[in-house]
Amino acid sequence: MAMSWPEVIFYLGVLVLATFLGSVVIVGMFDARKARRQADQADDLRRLVQRFEQLAETTLDAQQRVAADLAELRSRTASIEQILRTVE
Repeated sequence: MAMSWPEVIFYLGVLVLATFLGSVVIVGMFDARKARRQADQADDLRRLVQRFEQLAETTLDAQQRVAADLAELRSRTASIEQILRTVE
């Protein structure tokens, strides 16, 4: 069964349209995957920043406690030195 030129042109047009639509769907899927991956990376980064901030706060608190303890020890040491000087 031979096809006429209008039929051939019609089928080629359908083929081109189907190829175009398939390409659009594939590109859309890749873009959606890329957007999802970027959102996941942003969430991971957000969690990392929150963890860093918590660690920074904990470190700052520890530094302040150590500084207060050191100041108290210096004060006690000065008091002990004062007592030792008066005893001599």
